[in-house]
Amino acid sequence: MTIEICTVGGYDEIGRNMTAVKIDDDVIIFDMGLHMENYIASTEREDVVKVSADLLMESNAVPDISKIKDWMDKVRLIIPSHAHLDHAGAIPYLANKFNCPVICTPFTAAVLETILRDEKIRLKNKILRLTTNSHYTLNKDIRIEFVSVTHSTPHTVIVAVHTRYGVIMYSNDFKLDNFPTLGKKPNYEKLKELGDKGVACLITDSTNAGKLGKTPSEATAKQMLKDILLGANLEKGLVVVTTFASHIARLKSIVELGKELNRKIYFLGRSLGKYVIAAQDVQVVDFRQDVKLDRYQRQIEKRLQKLQKTKSLLVVTGHQGEPGSVLDKIARGNLNLSFNENDSLIFSCKVIPTETNRKNREALEAVLRKTGIRIFHDVHVSGHAAREDIRDFLALVRPRNLVPAHGDLEKRSSVKSLALEMRLLPEKNIHLMNDGQRFRLA
Repeated sequence: MTIEICTVGGYDEIGRNMTAVKIDDDVIIFDMGLHMENYIASTEREDVVKVSADLLMESNAVPDISKIKDWMDKVRLIIPSHAHLDHAGAIPYLANKFNCPVICTPFTAAVLETILRDEKIRLKNKILRLTTNSHYTLNKDIRIEFVSVTHSTPHTVIVAVHTRYGVIMYSNDFKLDNFPTLGKKPNYEKLKELGDKGVACLITDSTNAGKLGKTPSEATAKQMLKDILLGANLEKGLVVVTTFASHIARLKSIVELGKELNRKIYFLGRSLGKYVIAAQDVQVVDFRQDVKLDRYQRQIEKRLQKLQKTKSLLVVTGHQGEPGSVLDKIARGNLNLSFNENDSLIFSCKVIPTETNRKNREALEAVLRKTGIRIFHDVHVSGHAAREDIRDFLALVRPRNLVPAHGDLEKRSSVKSLALEMRLLPEKNIHLMNDGQRFRLA
């Protein structure tokens, strides 16, 4: 018997992440994510809404599960590695097609449960919670381990599947942040232990493999925000920040600095609500003492109608210029607020490099510039490992086989070239796969 791997999605692009691993007669699915650009084009929404799974498959917004149609009755677990929608967002649409539980960390589970509740989507699958650095026994031959690692959303894990053939390791996404502003640094001791035990195959993030150096710590992003919020003379008008709704550590830094400014802090938007409520539910962080959360249009309109600009800090959705987001509506005069030259806007993010996002941000910023608002770009650090982080990670786990994931051929080839440069393993054991392909481990 053998281990066979099917790279279902996320190997020709960033998004639609899904990998299926067949260990003898048992199949485990890692991640089940959305292709966000295709999803938004299909639904005109940036967050998960109730819509047909068939429609999403036709538009390439979710993984093509027909690639494993002969494995469907063998799937025992669905394991999202973290709560980002390009890794977990297809679960509400596709999980019902498999007769197995979903197992994930508490924050990821809370996000999924919030989405399902808000959108009135029903899953037959149980959602099981497994804390970081814990184990789950599937059967006498397979044991699942969640290894804590840092990323741009809480409770991200590297999944280690212990088998009689060795460890299968799934690390998609991660960074090596030794000074995180929320949670602990990566569990290096466990990673080294797994490397010593024997990693038969590593499936790993390639997003920033072509970027030289090391990805800066989230503490750096906090300092960047501090330099602007506390040092850029913003006291004359309204302060607005937009960032990823799932980036709870970034939101925590914004709240702490907003309190230093002695401003009232408001979170505005549906997607912000989903992640913030999930973080509160599992006690990752609790903003309720310091922040007013308004999720829906009527609440937001009422809030903005009586807002005191010089005493307020708004955190809003719309960092990619998404049409219909809170920031987009304010900029276009569709809410009870207008910007002027005394106001300031901080994009605590970077533009995700897709044609749709670039066009949306360009269009939004053209509108914003007409208002005179002061704009600060790219107040951000990445959540993905750069080349030297990946070098350190590979040296720790020393896999016998390597599958670069989460990116186009250029990104995945950067991981391959690094592994060859390190003389880590022979070229024949580095597998550059496309969506829907399979291979067997020797």
